Amino acid sequence: QVQLVESGGGLVQAGGSLRLSCAASGRTFSSYAMGWFRQAPGKEREFVAAISWSGSRTYYADSVKGRFTISRDNAKNTVYLQMNSLKPEDTAVYYCAGGRGPFIATIEYYDWGQGTQVTVSS
Repeated sequence: QVQLVESGGGLVQAGGSLRLSCAASGRTFSSYAMGWFRQAPGKEREFVAAISWSGSRTYYADSVKGRFTISRDNAKNTVYLQMNSLKPEDTAVYYCAGGRGPFIATIEYYDWGQGTQVTVSS
């Protein structure tokens, strides 16, 4: 099992930026993909972004495309989510996840972090 720990959440004003980090420890695989999900109060958890092991392929939810950027540094076993032009609608608990699958859009996630709170004020 891979342990995932998110960090970097906090309170920002609308239009601001924030970078989330997810540190992974334990055993991983060359095909280990990573993703970010979020869950707002009273809402279902939703997919945000995903990245392949090599970082060559990324996939974003339409709601964040053009504003968020996912990246990873395998030497540090860390995945990042750079969030720009933040909106109040982005307020949620953000979760890091890892898994495997043949396509970036259909990853089966089986490792999850504890979540980090992101609050965007209007």
